[in-house]
Amino acid sequence: MTQSRMPALFIGHGNPMNVLEENTFTQSWRQLGDTLPRPKAILAVSAHWYTRSTAVTAMEQPRTIHDFGGFPQALFDTYYRAPGSPALAKQVAALLAPLPVTLDQEWGFDHGSWGVLIKMYPHADIPVVQISVDATKPPLWHYELGKKLSALRDQGVMIVASGNVVHNLRMLQWQGDNQAWPWALSFNQFVRDNLNWQGVADQHPLVNFMQHEWAALANPTPEHFLPLLYVLGCRQPDESVTVLVDGNVMAALSMLSVQVG
Repeated sequence: MTQSRMPALFIGHGNPMNVLEENTFTQSWRQLGDTLPRPKAILAVSAHWYTRSTAVTAMEQPRTIHDFGGFPQALFDTYYRAPGSPALAKQVAALLAPLPVTLDQEWGFDHGSWGVLIKMYPHADIPVVQISVDATKPPLWHYELGKKLSALRDQGVMIVASGNVVHNLRMLQWQGDNQAWPWALSFNQFVRDNLNWQGVADQHPLVNFMQHEWAALANPTPEHFLPLLYVLGCRQPDESVTVLVDGNVMAALSMLSVQVG
């Protein structure tokens, strides 16, 4: 990573309760905020803004979205009041042209973004813009979008994507030893083994992740995996991908987090 280029992160965000808890994963997020160069702004990519187009939040003061249910009231009473950046939103839209990009005034920060950022930057004093994940596009499209967004990293903008590379809520184990399913471990290792793959984009094993034998179990729907492709797409030839933290919770949820640069 050059001195001026900001890193790009993919964070396995896991359970919303991580907002209230301190554990190995949240401690690693907090350490990132303490040790990485301070960004001028953050572009967030969250699995939880899954749309049928591309949009960026473009309001001055985005709202905190509590997009979950059945959790303690303390979680609903927690807000992340980071400012937005209409200027950065317009810059993102211009960078992606001629792709139509909606300058959104409705969304805000869902828990996929603020649930991580509240640990990294608890003072909420860095402007944040969130970009949606277009459900109508194939994985290669998301990877290529990451390439286009990479230019922001040389302008002091940190790209922070969040999801989970293994995310099967129906196969979660809430009781017992919660040991990871063998298929979950296999797919997670497949991701780790291919993080630093270099070659033609449409041949990237992680762009073609659905070809893995356990992909359909690891990701019954793709929205939690796709944010990783934005981060891998914005990687420059001189950069490596490093694992920040890894682990499986509740048998079917990978907390793998990685850094580019």
